[in-house]
Amino acid sequence: MRIRATVAVATGALALSALAVPATQAAPADDRPGVPSYGSATHRSPAAAPKARAGEGGEAGEAPVISKAVVNGGKPIIVGAKAVKKVTVSITASHPSGITDADAIIWTGASVDDPESFGFGSTGPTSCVAANATTSTCTQTIEIDPTWLLNSDSKGWNVGVWVTSKDTYSAQNDKFGRTNLQRLAKLDVNAAPEPVAKGGTITITGKLTRANWETGTYKGYATQSVKLEFRKSTSTAYTSVKGVKTSSTGTLKTTSKATVDGYWRWNFAGTSTTPAIIPAGDFVDVR
Repeated sequence: MRIRATVAVATGALALSALAVPATQAAPADDRPGVPSYGSATHRSPAAAPKARAGEGGEAGEAPVISKAVVNGGKPIIVGAKAVKKVTVSITASHPSGITDADAIIWTGASVDDPESFGFGSTGPTSCVAANATTSTCTQTIEIDPTWLLNSDSKGWNVGVWVTSKDTYSAQNDKFGRTNLQRLAKLDVNAAPEPVAKGGTITITGKLTRANWETGTYKGYATQSVKLEFRKSTSTAYTSVKGVKTSSTGTLKTTSKATVDGYWRWNFAGTSTTPAIIPAGDFVDVR
């Protein structure tokens, strides 16, 4: 029986406001839009909220304090070959007057003003929940569209954050934190023949692929180390049998002797650009 697993993603899909998705995949880097500005049509522009201003006594205004920004719950953003993904960003900040709004962007490049830099921003409204009179956590969604991604974008990205207080003071930090983008992986397993005579040879095959953002397809992940694991039908724990490397096209193949009924599976530990994945085990009846 052939079993296929796909890495589960609770992450994002980023589309910029006023951004038209191209009809074909893999727009060259030169064609990509730049880093979006903070705020959308539902937000006030940062320019409209001064970072500091003089109070009635002439003292300088106090900027809000940004204490936390969490993208996708702190986990890597795993993006498939075609589907737009959504990722939640939560921003915690405080100010004596309270917090009324916030915004975030993720971007890669030398600086937000560099024409070679690229990023994604929020297009929807931000929801702010007050913890007390001075501190709020604001939540929004950023959408990541793989149509705009290059395979080399599977790396760490900057997280930029902007917040504004109820009396219009604001704070902005273009490099408040970091988040990682990874290419969605798929892995299947097939153990045969079924059933098999005791002492006979079982052939275990499979294929490891990952999203190719530049073609909108899944391509074999070559020369990657993958573990073959086995679990007796009477047990709940898998044990490692041997290590196997994927071929130039991502395929896996090895053999093992049939001893008892059980489940065979592959275990890919992942890399910096591609998440770990383990498909469900494939059962073989030994007679």
